[in-house]
Amino acid sequence: MGDLGLMMFPALLVLVLLGIPIAFSLMSVALVFGIMRFGDAAVHQFVSKVDDVATNYVLGAIPLFIFMGALLERAGIAERLFDAIHLWTRRLPGGLSIGAIILCTIFAAASGIAGATETVVGLLAVPAMLKYKYDKGLISGTICGGGSLGTVIPPSITVIVLAPVANLPVGDLFAGIMFPGLIMSGLFFLYVIILCTLRPGMAPREALDASVPLPSLGEKLKITTVALLPPVILIFAVLGTILMGIATPTEAAASGAFGSLIMGLIYRKLTLKVLMGALVKTLSITAMILLIVLGGSMFAGVFFASGGMGAVQSLLIEYGLTGWKAVACILFLTFIAGFILELISVVLIIVPIAIPLIVSYGFDPLWFSIVFLVVLQTSYLTPPMAPAIFYMRAIAPPEITLKHMYRGVMPFIAMQLLTLALVIVFPALATWLPAQLYGN
Repeated sequence: MGDLGLMMFPALLVLVLLGIPIAFSLMSVALVFGIMRFGDAAVHQFVSKVDDVATNYVLGAIPLFIFMGALLERAGIAERLFDAIHLWTRRLPGGLSIGAIILCTIFAAASGIAGATETVVGLLAVPAMLKYKYDKGLISGTICGGGSLGTVIPPSITVIVLAPVANLPVGDLFAGIMFPGLIMSGLFFLYVIILCTLRPGMAPREALDASVPLPSLGEKLKITTVALLPPVILIFAVLGTILMGIATPTEAAASGAFGSLIMGLIYRKLTLKVLMGALVKTLSITAMILLIVLGGSMFAGVFFASGGMGAVQSLLIEYGLTGWKAVACILFLTFIAGFILELISVVLIIVPIAIPLIVSYGFDPLWFSIVFLVVLQTSYLTPPMAPAIFYMRAIAPPEITLKHMYRGVMPFIAMQLLTLALVIVFPALATWLPAQLYGN
């Protein structure tokens, strides 16, 4: 019976490689193996899974966060904020690149969607960096690496999906991923500073126009405050209220969606066309995510009921993979799966199996979930199948080639791996803040 559960994974891989969408691949494998194992009763189990997903309160935050991110793309906030940040970074080595990384960090914390972060910041920063003859590899690495921060910096959609699957509070995961996400952003920042100091030709300094007076410190502070205040308020309304225990993720997402509407009105960007575009994008992305969640729920249900977990444990023991070796094996599989599947699909396939194993080996499931997210983000950026590079290709001009992109992301991948090593060696980076906030 356990062997039947194990056979589900090769079957799933075959369907994915044949080009069948992951949601339908998951459902098809679950249906076939479910009927083989349980007969007609499998259909009733699948109906209950539909009800479970439809009534999951936490998942209700997904369309609200997507709507918030879609509106922020069009509200003009990023453009004003980039100009304000650039006032402070323009005289630093690689100032435009540093400004883009800072903007990616702030925008990721305000939107929760990696693709939106990379697209918006890329459209703003790439033309400016090309104008000042920045190295094309550095441009690519900056936008791809910075954009990938939306995968881990809360309120990430991936984290929201992970929480119920790992049976962990969303607030704990948001707090746990906070320090690793900021450390990664800081390492990106540090790398650019060092690279551009040692090799100034990678990012030529901007020539200041002597006829244009430099803004005073007071003017800089005023411009920055006006640009920074709206996203900071939005970040607090979403992330701050969750971490402080004032609001649930779904309530905070509703506040964020309402806040993005208000910002659109303030910046006079909220036209009927913009609103309809945001709604259509929200509908399509939400339908895709929830369909994958439903398929993953069905797949996991059949796998567990078929004795798949016991078979996996026996297999690991047979090959001597227990404790840290088992953790390393799971993380390696996660990294490989990130090449082939959507990030949310990887969460739904691996986490339900990994968490019981991790707990049985005596590891903290919160710590493992944070490590898992960092590995997942690294696969998001790693060639040749990196989604981050696909987003970059969509917005990059022809002179920035795939070769530039592949070369440019490598140092940023190294920074991600360094972050991973720090979280593994110092688990408190993932567990200290949740313990302080929630006493877990």
